Amino acid sequence: MNAFRTEGFDQGISLQGPTSVSTSAPPQPVAVVIGSGFGGLAAAIRLSVMGYQVKVFEKLDAPGGRAYVHRQDGFTFDAGPTIITAPFLLEELWALCGKHFADDVKLVAMDPFYRVRFHDGTWFDYNGDAEHMRAEVARFDPDDLPGYERFLQDAERCKTLGFEGMGDMAFDKITDLIAAIPDFMRMGAWRSLYSLVAKHFRNEKLRIVMSFHPLLIGGNPFAVTCAYALINSLERTWGVHSAMGGTGSIVRGLVGLLEGRGVQVRCNAPVTEICIQNGRACGVKLQSGEVISSDIVVSNGDTAWTYKHLVAPEYRRVWSDRKIDNGQYSMGLFVWYFGTSRQYHDVPHHMMVLGPRYKGLLQDIFKRHHLAKDFSLYLHRPTATDPALAPQGCDTFYVLSPVPHLDSGTDWASQAEPYRAAIAQALHDSVLPGLQDCIVTSKVTTPQDFQDRLWSYKGAGFGLEPLLLQSAWFRPHNRSEDVPGLYVVGASTHPGAGVPGVLMSAKALETVVPHVHV
Repeated sequence: MNAFRTEGFDQGISLQGPTSVSTSAPPQPVAVVIGSGFGGLAAAIRLSVMGYQVKVFEKLDAPGGRAYVHRQDGFTFDAGPTIITAPFLLEELWALCGKHFADDVKLVAMDPFYRVRFHDGTWFDYNGDAEHMRAEVARFDPDDLPGYERFLQDAERCKTLGFEGMGDMAFDKITDLIAAIPDFMRMGAWRSLYSLVAKHFRNEKLRIVMSFHPLLIGGNPFAVTCAYALINSLERTWGVHSAMGGTGSIVRGLVGLLEGRGVQVRCNAPVTEICIQNGRACGVKLQSGEVISSDIVVSNGDTAWTYKHLVAPEYRRVWSDRKIDNGQYSMGLFVWYFGTSRQYHDVPHHMMVLGPRYKGLLQDIFKRHHLAKDFSLYLHRPTATDPALAPQGCDTFYVLSPVPHLDSGTDWASQAEPYRAAIAQALHDSVLPGLQDCIVTSKVTTPQDFQDRLWSYKGAGFGLEPLLLQSAWFRPHNRSEDVPGLYVVGASTHPGAGVPGVLMSAKALETVVPHVHV
């Protein structure tokens, strides 16, 4: 790569030389994107529309990253995200390409959003209907209705200030943080989400229902900032949706947008090094030894892994090994995908199957890094909405158990099967009677797989835990603090995990990458 070209481009000047020398079009700047999760695909689309020649490299054999799709014995399993909120963020990507999202993907609104089933067999059906929600709250404790109304007001304030005000802000400079401090104060962001909920509700079951949401993005409700009450308002405002064909249909749609722009996703192509020349990122090296030159590099990989394993230590002034190692990381995920030879028509699309403990279990997972014998589960039955995801007369499931990341020292090679069997028995005894006799296909993913297959540091499911001092400016920046020309998107950078978060990280990217001048 020509050094003059790189320097001139980084300063935002035209790539075209004097017209007296050449009248040809300027060379198109090249952007390499590492990883094809939602964040990487969204970034690739936005960069392509900005005028970059985009090259996407994916470690796995198919696009999707954490949204990869497993197909086994006629069953289709979404590996990771299963719900869509704020669908306008996806519609925006299609519009940038002159297309309509609804022409490629059909979303179905969920009702309930989730069923939260307690250990004693009672449950709360959580949805977006205001009167239904008031009735559900009153069913558990009518005295908590005034507190519920106050909580909704707090959640709405957090959505307005946190999501709408800060979500696509890159927090690139300390002045960005200073400017945001008043809004953090208005949200009372120093409080934990659980403490905010407990201020409004006395009933312990209602406290659980209104505080579990951060677990969907890797956070402990007793530790994350109460700004994440915004998730409650986000869901009420835009609903909770599932895609027909599974979340993989959205991945296929995003890849289709890129193909329409001449951008290919190259699979089975792990990036093992970010090349740096004259102090700035200038391309990547693949596991095969092939080197691809570029003007900028965007990593959709786990940020801690990106810095620790893809960037040489001498270039890391901020994200040193010590800082990476000392971070507090999200929990790990144990996921069991299974298909049944019968259907469970009374099980909704999304269900939380809670164990006997709440705070104590979360302390075991996040603080003690101890694999407990009890568990709380997220049960996903997509065939409740789309029967085509399983053979006729069958059901597709996955059940997810939050577990400690790999600092627990758990030997998952020996523990995975006993843990799966315990979960199967618990489901058999509660919401899936007869399960043990009708399992026809099975697959397990552990935190060890997250580390080995997805290159997720410590096998954490969502990167750094979204604590106040690991959020916004304190989270790895969208524009690398260490390496000019390197940018990051996805769950482990700002604004954080969840489909809306990773899509907004790609939107924030537009404010910090060099603009293409022609």
